[in-house]
Amino acid sequence: MVEITARYEGNLRCSLTHGPSGTVIETDAPVDNHGKGERFSPTDLVAAALPACMMTIIGIVAERHGLDVRGMTASVGKEMSAAPPRRIARLPVRIEIPLPADHPQRAMLENAAHTCPVHKSLGADVESPIEFVWKM
Repeated sequence: MVEITARYEGNLRCSLTHGPSGTVIETDAPVDNHGKGERFSPTDLVAAALPACMMTIIGIVAERHGLDVRGMTASVGKEMSAAPPRRIARLPVRIEIPLPADHPQRAMLENAAHTCPVHKSLGADVESPIEFVWKM
């Protein structure tokens, strides 16, 4: 188990400490929800976790098969629900992989992204389409 501690600092800010490393990050409420938007919001962290997790799992699988995916990039859009309750409604991800589109391990690497723990942890009501761009 990894323990993360959180402390409310006031003014809609929290600090989060990663137990194993001691790394601290801060969050702020977004501008559209009473905050200043000067830091990642909690829902931004959820959004950021998705492509980071996908690329990490792709990296693990790639290393296992002797593939070099250094330089892989990803972006994610975070769309909040229009109607209450306020929640993340959609997280479209675009992953650019520095391998040719006809690479024989393409399906395996794409499957790795689809099976990352963050993707598997999202509720069925959060749309999370993945666009793969093969660049080489």
